[in-house]
Amino acid sequence: MIHVEYDSTVAIVKLDRDVTNALNLELVTELDTMFQEVKDNPDVHSLVLSSTHEKFFSIGFDIPELFKLSKDNFSIFYKAFNRLCLDLYTFPKLTIAAITGHAVAGGCILALCCDYRFIAEGKKKMGLNEIKLGVPIPYPADCMLRQIVGFRNSREIVDSGEFYLPEKLLHLGVVDEILPLDLVLAKAIEKARSLDALSPDAFALIKRNRVEAVEAQIMPKLREKERIFLEYWFSDETRKRLKAAMEKF
Repeated sequence: MIHVEYDSTVAIVKLDRDVTNALNLELVTELDTMFQEVKDNPDVHSLVLSSTHEKFFSIGFDIPELFKLSKDNFSIFYKAFNRLCLDLYTFPKLTIAAITGHAVAGGCILALCCDYRFIAEGKKKMGLNEIKLGVPIPYPADCMLRQIVGFRNSREIVDSGEFYLPEKLLHLGVVDEILPLDLVLAKAIEKARSLDALSPDAFALIKRNRVEAVEAQIMPKLREKERIFLEYWFSDETRKRLKAAMEKF
């Protein structure tokens, strides 16, 4: 479900679960294991997260699979996803999302957890459509998004539930650069390797200062926010919306 390559001090992690890279517990667990390996490897200074497919970075949650889970089993997945996102957001090394395909819902959240986001020009979209499915944005992602793009832009993204093209994403501050498709991964690797000329240890401290306030905001409320999300996920109205969404998978 994932492939890992190394380019000098850069770990390149590519999602490879069918064309859509839909997120389920198995993929989340594999990513968590790989992130821990990269974190513990002193020879690796940075991580690039990408996809083997050009159509999707990730479509987000695997709704057809997750829809069938019991509340207890879905809770296991959802908590694992949130903790994966927190771990990536607070990762003590440079992280870059090389977005060569659509990154929506949970896929968009994974990209937001990275320090930088480079997207392919053209029709590739990002966005958070949870409001259209009848559930809130996962609380960690909500807090991270406000830190990244500010209150007003975050409000627009979350309240609209829309998917945006690269130019709008750049305007909103969601992505850092728009590039030709064949240059996205190369640019991400180039950016990652630029840290070698600086100080990876100093970067880790600088990043810690940047993310620790958001982490401190999230952790005391996370369990209760997860409970609320589960209530909405299993509500009658949301189940109807999820069934409609499954037709697009």
